[in-house]
Amino acid sequence: MQCPNLFVEYPFLKGFVECIRDISGTPYLVGGSVRDLLLGQTPDDLDIEVFGVEHELLDQQLRKKFRVDFVGKTFGVFKLKGLPIDVSLPRTERAIGGKHTDFEVTLAPRLSLEQAASRRDFTINSIYLNLNTLKIEDPLSGEEDLKKGILRHSSKQFVEDPLRVLRAMQFISRFDLTCAPETLEICRSMNQGHLPKERIFEEFKKLILKGKNIRAGLQFLADCRWISMFPELEALIGCEQDAKWHPEGDVWQHTLLSMNAFANRRSGDSKEDLIIGLAVLCHDLGKPTTTIHVDGRIRSPRHDVEGIAPTVSFLNRLTDERKLLEAIPPLVKEHMAPLALQKNKAGDAAVRRLAIRVGRLDRLMRVCRADREGRQDPWEPLPSPEVEWLIEKMETLQLSDKKPKPILFGRDLIELGFEPGKKMGDLLKQLFEAQLDGKFHTREEGIAYLHENCKTTQKSSLLDDN
Repeated sequence: MQCPNLFVEYPFLKGFVECIRDISGTPYLVGGSVRDLLLGQTPDDLDIEVFGVEHELLDQQLRKKFRVDFVGKTFGVFKLKGLPIDVSLPRTERAIGGKHTDFEVTLAPRLSLEQAASRRDFTINSIYLNLNTLKIEDPLSGEEDLKKGILRHSSKQFVEDPLRVLRAMQFISRFDLTCAPETLEICRSMNQGHLPKERIFEEFKKLILKGKNIRAGLQFLADCRWISMFPELEALIGCEQDAKWHPEGDVWQHTLLSMNAFANRRSGDSKEDLIIGLAVLCHDLGKPTTTIHVDGRIRSPRHDVEGIAPTVSFLNRLTDERKLLEAIPPLVKEHMAPLALQKNKAGDAAVRRLAIRVGRLDRLMRVCRADREGRQDPWEPLPSPEVEWLIEKMETLQLSDKKPKPILFGRDLIELGFEPGKKMGDLLKQLFEAQLDGKFHTREEGIAYLHENCKTTQKSSLLDDN
């Protein structure tokens, strides 16, 4: 593993290093920045720790050359405005309470490299690149662990921050790592603490948006027993499925494989991918309460509908984001609909109504595809008749990323002499149903349909006059 020429990749870095060298400091690139470089990836942001310089002197020196935002007095973090650099000082940390914020922090610019590395979470994030010499300094052998694909905790201090267990989940997924046995045992021993949902959600977002092997990350969550934080997911483990349709095993294994199928088809739109990834994760949450044995077969009737409640419960453990809470449950409820419609050779009206219920058919298509492809290991693209049928329908009807909108509105009826009120509202509903059935496609056709089919006692004479 080789680091690229940093001063070519990041031309602004040379001036920064010279600035620190002028005050006899030693700047080290550290953490995820070095890890990503060793993996051949270009980090978006650079984390730099400056050794050998007191806080006040570093502050004065940085302000001579850069616009500085001092964002964390407790942690001694400087952000250089306009540059993707976070600058910090070595520090020691000591847990003084049960919350993730209960830490006593001491800035220690003379700390040894090994002592500084030991406060970090994992060895792969404890690798240092000396920016004066451009040489790797690796007191905890993190580079070797990275080469072997092992995730290992840095020190006994690991137990002081329970969020690190969820960080392990997303790191295992993103970099396709295996958790070291001793690290797994430590995670099992750790109390889940008082983690705020926004911190938990950030780790799940990284899992879903960046995970290469999401299956491995979620299986780690089960292996270390932290799956108990999410009883809706835990209930999937051991929930049987009919081998004819699901040769991969129980609902848990199917969900893990579906998540990898999703990961192999991300769009790159983080907002959309987050909605789809969470919907795929939740799509079978209704099975544990609906699975039954009938005539030697395993069935889960209405698991799509019954999945709404556990989906809402699970999402509420993660986030208060209204758009997610609104978008995902309909996708779970309707994830079986395309197959049923395709088998029944449903017409355009049924597809339009499905679009109304889910909001966006392209999202539903992606959930259904992941569901279909989450039945094999290793993953490969699978023919999905219901998905291909849905794609054809939504393209023909121009409903890929939007739901049908009414052609006729209240203002149109007012122009025809109707007065606002309940009767007008009922008439508009009638007209919209007719529109979904394909009875008209333009405003003019809609008004003609109104004349011919929707006469009401309210304005029947006026309609006749028109």
